[in-house]
Amino acid sequence: MSLVLTHARYRFLETVRVPITVIGSAFFPALSMLVFVVPFAGDDRVAATYATGSMLVFAVMSSCLFTYGIGVAEDRAQPWDPYLRTLPAGPLPRFTGRILTVMGIMAISVIPVLLIAAFLTEATATPVQLLLGLVALLTASIPFTLMGLFIGYALPSKAAIVVAQVIFLPMAVGGGLLTGPPEYAPAFIQVIAPYLPTRGAVELVWAASAGFTPNVLSLAMLAVWVVVFGALAVWAYRRDEGLRFS
Repeated sequence: MSLVLTHARYRFLETVRVPITVIGSAFFPALSMLVFVVPFAGDDRVAATYATGSMLVFAVMSSCLFTYGIGVAEDRAQPWDPYLRTLPAGPLPRFTGRILTVMGIMAISVIPVLLIAAFLTEATATPVQLLLGLVALLTASIPFTLMGLFIGYALPSKAAIVVAQVIFLPMAVGGGLLTGPPEYAPAFIQVIAPYLPTRGAVELVWAASAGFTPNVLSLAMLAVWVVVFGALAVWAYRRDEGLRFS
């Protein structure tokens, strides 16, 4: 446990020493709340509640794709990373420390969204719903975590930056994160959304915090994305081990 905390502290300090990383993770979801939610859905209790859930998933996806995807790729380019991977402690402390760091960044990203929802919109949730929603949000982060790890271990840092950016916005738009409740989404988004992990993730959050009945197809596809990117992340890690350490 002490090694895990040491790695987590090291990675968190390394991250916050470049403040734009943390500011960016918190700024864009908060800005999206102010631009897309407050003026158009802020006065509608139901719409504001659903939109807040969407922005929370938006924040978590941003943190996972960029912190894991770009962060892992950049670490692999540094001589310190190969040295750590030769130590007898194994990969568990490093991985767990990285996960704790990203969870901290996710919390930083989520807090402004919740504050804006509480003070500038009519979104409502009981304490139990809020807690369940945050647990669902943590669960919903799994496919994006695996996606980020796959990008980070499969690609060099310059390519990882581009791929993470290219994936991020289409996933957000296609999953309906910027259109609020499902019935507000354009027809083409309603068609493609159930097949994207963003839709399954946000429906999981809606179900926990707003009493929404999720689409079975969305949840099934969310599980498929977890399995597929879990396998790809493991493959990319083992490939990287074989290329650099065999």
